[in-house]
Amino acid sequence: MAKSISSSERRILVDKYLTELSLLAQRLCPEARIEATMEGFEDEDGHVRIYPPAGMKEKEIEEIEGKIADRCVDILVGEGVFICSAVYD
Repeated sequence: MAKSISSSERRILVDKYLTELSLLAQRLCPEARIEATMEGFEDEDGHVRIYPPAGMKEKEIEEIEGKIADRCVDILVGEGVFICSAVYD
């Protein structure tokens, strides 16, 4: 059974992972603009939106998407925090 945490503890946890994902995205694509929000749709806890520079190759975009998505899955499975991510080209 999952440990019950308060809503303020949950917000802190979500913020921690939004920050981690944002920093990962920035390392993968330093020129990108990154937006991290605690917007909640349905059962989502937050969103990370990545806007790479114009002209970035599709393969590079796919690599960023894959690495960020893998980490999002790890966070969901390990902590139960559901953060969606997307790369907008």
